[in-house]
Amino acid sequence: MAGLKPERRIAHLDMDAFFASVELLRYPQLKGLPMVIGGGRRRETAMFERLREAFPDTDWGPGTLDRIPVAFFPRLSEYAGRGVATTATYAARQFGVGSAMGLMKAAKLCPQAILLPVDFDEVKRLSRTFKRVITEIAPVMQDRGVDEVYIDFTEVPGGQREGGRVLARLIQKSIFEATGLTCSIGVAPNKLLAKMASEFNKPNGISIVHAGDLQRLIWPLPCRKVNGVGPKADAKLQSFGIHTIGELAAREPDWLIANFGKSYGAWLHEVAWGRDDRPVVTESEPVGMSRETTFERDLHAVHDRAELGAILTELCEQVAGDLQRKGYLARTIGIKLTYVGFTKVTRDLTLDEPTADAATIRRAAGLCLKRVDLTRRLRLLGVRSSKLVKPGTDGPAAPDQNARHPKPRDKAHRDDHTDLLFPELD
Repeated sequence: MAGLKPERRIAHLDMDAFFASVELLRYPQLKGLPMVIGGGRRRETAMFERLREAFPDTDWGPGTLDRIPVAFFPRLSEYAGRGVATTATYAARQFGVGSAMGLMKAAKLCPQAILLPVDFDEVKRLSRTFKRVITEIAPVMQDRGVDEVYIDFTEVPGGQREGGRVLARLIQKSIFEATGLTCSIGVAPNKLLAKMASEFNKPNGISIVHAGDLQRLIWPLPCRKVNGVGPKADAKLQSFGIHTIGELAAREPDWLIANFGKSYGAWLHEVAWGRDDRPVVTESEPVGMSRETTFERDLHAVHDRAELGAILTELCEQVAGDLQRKGYLARTIGIKLTYVGFTKVTRDLTLDEPTADAATIRRAAGLCLKRVDLTRRLRLLGVRSSKLVKPGTDGPAAPDQNARHPKPRDKAHRDDHTDLLFPELD
């Protein structure tokens, strides 16, 4: 009937095993095989050298990637280090390998899997491409990372047909034609339900959820399927005998608030009943930018002084480059350390003037490191920037209550190990 407000239809689009799928475009001969993405840097040059020795009659190079025999690719069983899996193909997931899993653990589950590093440049290029395709069809899109977005179908032509399936099918087809990659899409009344729906029919699937489908499709799911219910909250819910979203919905709001706090308890009640009024936001300011690296072996400030110093400088240069490319200055610079034993520590320093200069970021990070224990071996080092501003808007800012300012210290009491690593700060 004319004049009626259209039903709200929100889509969540998730690229299928994105990082791995990018590699399959380059190496189609690996399709269907278990493959894990993660580990160190790309070593195609070394692979070409081995290929030339084994097959001297072939001119191996970037134009012959699809002809490389499968036997020449590195296997997960050969890996030794501290890296984690960025993603895995669906063939590898059948063995229990998943994103963020340590590669050594993954090697025990699926030693025959092929291991390839991330090609960040190609991933970013294809990410920009598929998002451009989406906005040409449905302009109200919220970027949620390199491989997922929310899209508002509500007012888009075709967005209401078959609950959004027709438009979702068009977007899938257009992305595949532009990139050769597949995606899965969930369409629902809101972002909460759309994100859950996008997992229903992976890969290359479309799932439609209406408000009346809550009990049939959503309530049987485990609580962990709700974006925002983490391992600790889920464990607490299970201790009360709450395993599914339906069981969560059966609890009274007052009981949830009494056991989980006013804000989180009330939120649990709302999401269990499928309520979510968050809009699809087309632009948002980044909270911060960071870079970090997990070492292949434990490093020490004295014995590995040169290596640690070079890594810190590189991380600072990467953060500076990210800020410059995206047009931001940072007021606060921080560091993140993970010691052997997985103890984590962070320190922050708020600058007098915001910056995107690598040398300034390096000096601030060094000052932060002077406030931590560097006598212990390290597994991970990270540099982060926050309190971002655009150039020309960097007037006086309110004090950052989370940033910690270093207290002056007598040079005689400074950590000798820190001074060895950062002598330029003397």
